[in-house]
Amino acid sequence: MSEQSAGLPFKTSAVTAANRSREHVLVAVLGMATALLILPLLAIIGLLVVKGFPALSLEFLFSAPAAGMTAGGIFPAIVGTLWLVGVSLLVAAPIGVLAGIYLNEYAGDTWVTRIIHLAIVNLAGVPSIVHALFGVGAFVLFLGLGTSILAASLTLAVMTLPVIIASTKEALASVPMPFRRACWVLGATRWQTIRHVVLPNSISGILTGVILQVSRAAGETAPIMFTGAAFYLPFLPQSVWDQCMALSMHLFTVSTQVPNVPEPIPYATALVLLGLVLGVNLASIIFRSYLRSHRKW
Repeated sequence: MSEQSAGLPFKTSAVTAANRSREHVLVAVLGMATALLILPLLAIIGLLVVKGFPALSLEFLFSAPAAGMTAGGIFPAIVGTLWLVGVSLLVAAPIGVLAGIYLNEYAGDTWVTRIIHLAIVNLAGVPSIVHALFGVGAFVLFLGLGTSILAASLTLAVMTLPVIIASTKEALASVPMPFRRACWVLGATRWQTIRHVVLPNSISGILTGVILQVSRAAGETAPIMFTGAAFYLPFLPQSVWDQCMALSMHLFTVSTQVPNVPEPIPYATALVLLGLVLGVNLASIIFRSYLRSHRKW
């Protein structure tokens, strides 16, 4: 039945039909591009599960490496990773958020701020091994912190600061300017406006940078290899002045440096590292979604 006989007032023109065909093709291409992004991740996770799941057990998760790291578990590496991520987050998050607030809310468009923006962009592109050498020179040797959790965490904090600063600036800039003007008209100071209006409405975007910081800090090897991570330690760290094992470092060690390691152990270690990162990210995303659902605009 034709469109005209069906009582439709207009007949689809050839141009409209061609546009719809192009749109369908574009949707198909975009869907394929999305699938190409997801399939490698699913393949990686599938490989880790198939080859690493046989080694996963409570003993593997809660015991120390044994027999020259060819047996035993990864509990010290899990604890060390939590130390490194936690301390680096305590350092990087406040500094990054405060820097983002200053650059977006207080600093004007001057040559100084433009240089600062350029420095932040360049810092984000510095390879991690260069950050490692900077950490050795600045924190291990110059400040005299030695190879410790604190030195490694400070190195990770410097490496992840650009992401937090950039995400904070974008989140603050997304808050409509009329919100600020309304507060100023009522007599609120700039800081009162930021604290009570701007930050509550941008916290979900700020958390995005923090989530990325956690993911990168947990997975980096080079910055901690020279500043605080150890191949093997028979004890758990007691303070930030101790060295520690880390999952990323342990994975590198058992994969390339230790002979005769059973095949499931490196894959199980990688699976635990990935699960730890995904778990932290999932918790942060749920919290961010909760805050976003309570936004007032």
